Amino acid sequence: MAKNKKQKPAAIFGDWDFTRTNYLIFLGGIVIIILAYIIMAMGGNDSFGTLTLAPVMLVIGYLVVIPLAILYRPRKHAPKQDQA
Repeated sequence: MAKNKKQKPAAIFGDWDFTRTNYLIFLGGIVIIILAYIIMAMGGNDSFGTLTLAPVMLVIGYLVVIPLAILYRPRKHAPKQDQA
């Protein structure tokens, strides 16, 4: 009979370490989204901000900045080798 070995559960998000940069990018996306909703609420029915600016800001916030914050990883620098 084989012994039952305890296996560690697979770490799905084990490699997704959020750094300070990730949180700052995410915070920037949240600020863009909040500003877009404020611009949309303050504008009239036919204003530039309500019809054009706020929707573009929402698309940028939701589809560019927030995913960028999730997917961003800092580059790992390779150690320099001495050329002697």
